[in-house]
Amino acid sequence: MCEIFAANLHKEQQINEYLKVFFSHSPNHPHGWGLAIADGNNVSVEKEPVQASKSLYLKNRLSHQIIVKTAMAHIRYATIGNVEYRNCHPYSKFDNRSRRWTMIHNGTIFEYSPLDKFFKKQKGDTDSERILLYIIEQINTQQKAIGRPLDPEERFDLLDSIVCDMAKGNKLNLLIFDGEYMYAHSNYFGSLHYLETDGGMLFSTLPLNDEGWRKLPLTTLHAFKNGKLAFKGTNHRNEFFDNEESLKYLYQIFADL
Repeated sequence: MCEIFAANLHKEQQINEYLKVFFSHSPNHPHGWGLAIADGNNVSVEKEPVQASKSLYLKNRLSHQIIVKTAMAHIRYATIGNVEYRNCHPYSKFDNRSRRWTMIHNGTIFEYSPLDKFFKKQKGDTDSERILLYIIEQINTQQKAIGRPLDPEERFDLLDSIVCDMAKGNKLNLLIFDGEYMYAHSNYFGSLHYLETDGGMLFSTLPLNDEGWRKLPLTTLHAFKNGKLAFKGTNHRNEFFDNEESLKYLYQIFADL
């Protein structure tokens, strides 16, 4: 599994120490790292297909203050997709109304046929990139049909519907930022935690210190704005459990990398 991290804050906060601990886990996730810093619709993405703890660029980056309201980070353990730049997270893409969507994923899509057509359209070859392409397609379809941008509740309802359907039989830990809202979802026990701070919300696969991290409630999409819960979705109850078939699938894919 990969690890994911995000900050969604109502006031700027330095996050260097959280990032240093997060990226220190990279020996167990050696196939790439990524960092996205967002200011509304403006998103800067930095990433490399190397182990984070061996990256001179990242070491230098973390030696300077990183003060943000919104940020996302990822360390990759490759299951689907080769070890190369185009397969590193975060992924970021505009919809047809110029809203920018940025996503990090921890998990595996074992079977979800609506993603299949994106094999030939994606830049890399990860299931994660296909998830974002599918989300953008669904957003574009709805916006074209109604002739205007989706409002916040409509965006949430659409994502909630997508996540409820896609989570069946798949490991789907997601953090998505749309320029306004941070969406968080987990359906694998103990694999996504959150911390409420004076500045807002932090999310991480594993707790990064002893400040009181809690497990994100399973199988329910949550949306946060400026560090506060804004929407809570449907409890689809499709919790993912490792089984012999899924472990064999992952072993075969990893052996082919």
